[in-house]
Amino acid sequence: MFFIIVLAIHTAVNFYIALRGWQALELNSGVRPWFITFMVLLYVAYPLARILEKIWYHPIPITLHWIGAFWFAAMLYVTLLLFLTDIIRVINHFTPFIHNITENIATLKMKLFYAFSLITLLVVVAGHINAWTPKTTRLDIVIPKKAGNMESLRIVAASDIHLGTLIGPRKTQKLVNQINALEPDIVLFAGDVIDEDVETVVKQDLGNCLKQINAPLGVYASTGNHEYIGGAEPAVKYLEQHNINVIRDSALLINNNFYIIGREDLHKRFTTGKSRKELNKIVADVDMSRPLILLDHQPYNLNDAIDAKIDLQISGHTHHGQLWPFGYITNQIFEVSRGYAKFDNTHIYVSPGYGTWGPPVRTGNRPEIVMIQLYFDQPK
Repeated sequence: MFFIIVLAIHTAVNFYIALRGWQALELNSGVRPWFITFMVLLYVAYPLARILEKIWYHPIPITLHWIGAFWFAAMLYVTLLLFLTDIIRVINHFTPFIHNITENIATLKMKLFYAFSLITLLVVVAGHINAWTPKTTRLDIVIPKKAGNMESLRIVAASDIHLGTLIGPRKTQKLVNQINALEPDIVLFAGDVIDEDVETVVKQDLGNCLKQINAPLGVYASTGNHEYIGGAEPAVKYLEQHNINVIRDSALLINNNFYIIGREDLHKRFTTGKSRKELNKIVADVDMSRPLILLDHQPYNLNDAIDAKIDLQISGHTHHGQLWPFGYITNQIFEVSRGYAKFDNTHIYVSPGYGTWGPPVRTGNRPEIVMIQLYFDQPK
């Protein structure tokens, strides 16, 4: 049902753009057939590529995948520009405020067609460059607990990497190099390491890049909704074969000093019919005097972590909308859509993510790696 709804919206939006484009090219009738052909290619590119990639991993479906993914971002901004134009037309019809248009309406439509095309192209290109230039966010947090003889812990965290066709060897190697440059004690991935289909990850041997991560205390991850969409068991198996320890509804004591707790993603219930384990049951047998660090992909129900006396929760999932203006929507959906917050003694950090989902474009925020310097202090 979800995919039927998405396909229906995709079809309606493409029809709307095609119709407005056809009308705008009244004076360029020779261009109209090429425009419609181009629109059909854009419309079918992404769904066709996803089907073909499963049976024929080849430059042709890969190219179609890239075209379709870029079109998702372009489609958003073309639609916003057209909506704005239509709203102005409707208002002007009932309350005229635009007078004395000196040029022919057909000429004006054609000029707007090319102007909107150029604006959209510039926005998408800028958004793609932005998506390829992640920042490092640094955060210092003090936890009033002892962690053995450790005075501090340097955590490097990332979420929503979405390894796959669009996040391939170059971006993965860039991620690994950036992580290693920060000299982490431990590396934490808060879900969606893999973008649905693990086969595209296997065929590009992206796991070989992940094995190059240097962290004395190890690399740990929780599952995300995309691991479950593509099949959690093959994804988890692949990650663990490449030195990523996936913690699933359990707590792991690291060097007898602190705990890393990993929750299964909420999406588990949709694909397996089974709900994830409740957090208070996961921590029932842990030593509460030691620091508790939680990986929970989707930042829903933050009270669960607060009630369980988690010291630090790291989440992702939101992408903070990824494309402007969707960040305004995620701000309404999530108590914390991006960044740092503290509730009682529980520190929460929600990352907008490192990779992209859908279009390889970010216009709403910068992708990031998070470096958290965690300081341990004698309880007061």
